[in-house]
Amino acid sequence: MDYSIISKIQKAKEYAEDPSRVTFNSLEIEFRGNNNTYRVTLGPDGWQCTCPGFQTYGICPHIMTLEKLFTPMLKRERLPYAPGQNIVSDVEKANQYAHETDRIRFISFEATFRGGHNTYHVTYHDGKWNCDNPYFQSRGVCSNTMAMEKLLKGMVKPVFLVQESQQSVE
Repeated sequence: MDYSIISKIQKAKEYAEDPSRVTFNSLEIEFRGNNNTYRVTLGPDGWQCTCPGFQTYGICPHIMTLEKLFTPMLKRERLPYAPGQNIVSDVEKANQYAHETDRIRFISFEATFRGGHNTYHVTYHDGKWNCDNPYFQSRGVCSNTMAMEKLLKGMVKPVFLVQESQQSVE
């Protein structure tokens, strides 16, 4: 039994209580709306969404939902409402979606994570976790990835399940 994992689990719980430790640098999400499934991305050039609303107004309920859910982790100003946008309807949808996080599935993200003593880089891509934390490098899990899993519960594959399935393949 690796008893050092117990302290990592406790630290992850504490870290997850402070989402401002995380900064999303990029992300790609599959977002199941009321009528269709859309791809939402955030990168150096800002937000993009494949929905018609974003194509017309440069903002949509999908992005508004993500801004609402992840404000402390985005470290950026929210997109402004656009002239001609149906603001009431979009705000209502965003509020609904924010309570239905099963609509959101992370495909990938790259984030910095401010730990107790250092800042680490955490990535997630198609269910595969990575972190430059030495503990992760040796064990395949760390307090940073476990905290991210808690923060994104249900929107990502759990790090333990991913690690177990990778080990069973080997």
